[in-house]
Amino acid sequence: QVQLAESGGGLVQAGGSLRLSCTASERTFSSYGVGWFRQAPGKEREFVASIARGNTWYADSAKGRFTISRDKVKNTVYLQMNGLKPEDTAVYYCAARNGPTRPYDYWGQGTQVTVSS
Repeated sequence: QVQLAESGGGLVQAGGSLRLSCTASERTFSSYGVGWFRQAPGKEREFVASIARGNTWYADSAKGRFTISRDKVKNTVYLQMNGLKPEDTAVYYCAARNGPTRPYDYWGQGTQVTVSS
């Protein structure tokens, strides 16, 4: 059972930056695909970015502003968010899956990101 813990959320002004971290309890996490998702009040959860086997994918809303990366030594996946906009306000979740065809089986508790205008 992989346990995930997000951190790094907070309140930031528009145009600012935050770096979210997703740290796992198990060393096998380094081989898992990891995604970042977000959910704003009254909206569906949406994909933000993912990383697996050295490849990265981004939602159109994240391209050019967000960067996902992984530190296998620290067992952590990061989401660097630059140029934040009020519409980025949401609870951000990281999730992990053991294979590209599997669903995301493991989820963190989420971290709140609030961007003020």
